[in-house]
Amino acid sequence: MEQGKREACERYVAELFAPEDEILAELRLAIRRAGLPEIQISADEGKLLQVLLQAIGARLVIELGTLGGYSAIWMARALPSDGRLITIEKEADRAELARDFIARAGLAERVEVRVGDALPLLEQLAAEGPFDAAFIDADKAGYPSYLEWCAGNVRSGGLVIADNAFKGGRVLEGDTQDPGVIGIQEFNRRVARDARFTSIVVPTRDGVAIALVN
Repeated sequence: MEQGKREACERYVAELFAPEDEILAELRLAIRRAGLPEIQISADEGKLLQVLLQAIGARLVIELGTLGGYSAIWMARALPSDGRLITIEKEADRAELARDFIARAGLAERVEVRVGDALPLLEQLAAEGPFDAAFIDADKAGYPSYLEWCAGNVRSGGLVIADNAFKGGRVLEGDTQDPGVIGIQEFNRRVARDARFTSIVVPTRDGVAIALVN
């Protein structure tokens, strides 16, 4: 498919299946105005997350990498009223922005934002599982470690979902020294070959890896 038509189809999907409401649109603008990196997922990816979580009947979800809470809002809206999403953010200012918009979306009772480095927090969170699903969108060098944690803390039949599986196409580089690219490459190899998972990468935007825990 020609690049122009591909982009047009992506807009078609977003507009038809995943229109943003006022809160989500305002959050995108707030992220820009705050000078934060505009690396949140797209609306169509948000809808994909909703479909996946509802398909497995998810009630307890962990997210690594909150940013401004854009993906958290999409996911929390897919959970039942007594569902729970724990999202981890390293930067306190980003976490505060996320809390504000999560509350404005009426989801404060369903979403908890925890601040700190992911791996130490994950060690503590193991006691709160098992989780139904995990969404990984944090530092790319840490993806292999996050996957290993998920293998032991996401239930059988649950999902491990990871954004940026293509790393802007750089996963094709064979001689990279970039820790982030190396992390994504190793994550992809492991999730593709490890018998604990049944997995695929959906080639939407920058690639979304989806792994069913066997």
